[in-house]
Amino acid sequence: MKKTYYLFNPGLLERKDNTLKFTPYEEDGNGEMFHPGQPRYLPVEDIAEFYVFGSLQAKSSLFNFLGQKDIALHFFDYYENYTGSFMPRDSLLSGKMLLAQTSAYQNKKKRMEIARKFIEGAAFNMIKNLRYYNIRGKDLDGVIGKIDEYSSQIVHSTVVDELMGIEGNIRQTYYEGFDLIINDYSMEGRSKQPPRNEVNALISFGNMMCYSQCLRAIHQTQLNPTISYLHTPGERRYSLSLDITEIFKPILVDRVIFKLLNKRELQEKHFDHKLNRCLLNPSGKKIFVKAFEERLTETIQHRSLKRKVSYRHLMKLECYKLSKHLLGMEEYKPFKMWW
Repeated sequence: MKKTYYLFNPGLLERKDNTLKFTPYEEDGNGEMFHPGQPRYLPVEDIAEFYVFGSLQAKSSLFNFLGQKDIALHFFDYYENYTGSFMPRDSLLSGKMLLAQTSAYQNKKKRMEIARKFIEGAAFNMIKNLRYYNIRGKDLDGVIGKIDEYSSQIVHSTVVDELMGIEGNIRQTYYEGFDLIINDYSMEGRSKQPPRNEVNALISFGNMMCYSQCLRAIHQTQLNPTISYLHTPGERRYSLSLDITEIFKPILVDRVIFKLLNKRELQEKHFDHKLNRCLLNPSGKKIFVKAFEERLTETIQHRSLKRKVSYRHLMKLECYKLSKHLLGMEEYKPFKMWW
């Protein structure tokens, strides 16, 4: 199975015959690189994608080579914001699928049906997380009850803005449960730009990781990532990835956060506090990324397929299910945790 590589250090990435060569560098305050370190050679057959967190130098010939080998790069800035991706050529693009996606978006009834499914799946998985900790001594009955009440309104929503309001209430209530689940840290409400504390920093960083994983899964199907149903399509963003990610954030991101904080694998020393902003430092990012990657490769027994599949593969299966729904082949049912 191909691997995901994470580049935390500034460096030079280049082609070396039929392999890739990454040379880490130190970086001065002006972004200039000096003191090259020991280079590392990476066989392209083993690489699925790169996550780039440091400055990267590369030539256009490298991107041509990566495109030929179907290797993606996802870029993040210093403040952990996702800034963009280099994606190989869309070899799977289909005019039939593009027309089906567009038709479903333009049809108010069909768009609402799909958008509701995303929120239903997300709410179900949030409640599943809360029940998991509720039976382990955390008093979350009140939070679960409020989310159940909001979830009952999903089926009655008639416009996307109303549905987004319900989703906002569900997620705000869900985040209230974080302070009961997490032992030594307080969330104190959701803050995004910038994240004000450790829990918010982890949510923002994890959500972006989940978003880029979902974008890669979409790219491996015939779906167009710019045509979405819950989030309004806009320029310079892959809004379908935002839609599908809603289902997987509780499963992939939140479970990792609870584990790392409650087991004290992440501590105060792994965060930097600057100008009312809290960010993971390099060592903290490595710990989170390692745990996130382990979660992606973890397998579960799939009810329909009757075999074990990884969470990473579940994202791809979710895209296939949506594709079949748009083509009129089967009803779309969002993935819901059953364990």
